[in-house]
Amino acid sequence: MKIVVKNITKSFNKNTIINDVSLDFTDNNIYGLYGRNGTGKSVFLKLLCGFYYPDSGEVLIDGVNYNNSSSFPEDLRALIEKPNFFPDLTGFENLKMLANIQNKISDKEILEALDTVNLLSEKDKKYRDYSLGMKQKLGIAQVIMENPTIMILDEPFNGVEQETVEKLIKYFKSIKKKKIIIVSSHIMEDLKSICDKIYFFDMGKIVNEK
Repeated sequence: MKIVVKNITKSFNKNTIINDVSLDFTDNNIYGLYGRNGTGKSVFLKLLCGFYYPDSGEVLIDGVNYNNSSSFPEDLRALIEKPNFFPDLTGFENLKMLANIQNKISDKEILEALDTVNLLSEKDKKYRDYSLGMKQKLGIAQVIMENPTIMILDEPFNGVEQETVEKLIKYFKSIKKKKIIIVSSHIMEDLKSICDKIYFFDMGKIVNEK
């Protein structure tokens, strides 16, 4: 599994957000994108997912340019910016609705994902009654429940209590074999604790790596 980003640029209203970025992502790795808010991290992740088309350049996932095919990679799941679910459904019901799209997993896997993010005891609570941290954990559960090959997580630990953060760090490290996991954050310590490689974003460009 490999993601190849070739010289992608993206602008909105003549404001360049991503400026000629090239990167390779290979499996068995957890990658970090570090930068303050507003540096283009979320836009870059949306370009990887195919939510935005680049103005120039291309994103290839195992050699396929999904921007040209008007489709999305089936084995990619993402949490970008704030999670958004149906407010009148429970946490479990929201995940069940998503799982029904591809019918790849049973209720067992959904419950296991909820347990992984320490949300199992809140599975029957309406989403509208979830706290910020609980909403974030449900978003992470949505990413992991179908065990995809590519996982993209934008500021995943925002509002999540330290106990669950530590549990999730161990979890992602344990499953990274044959997967590409990409995590963005404006908090370096979060990335240092989980990532094999960290790229520094500033003004829409990669300015450093670690």
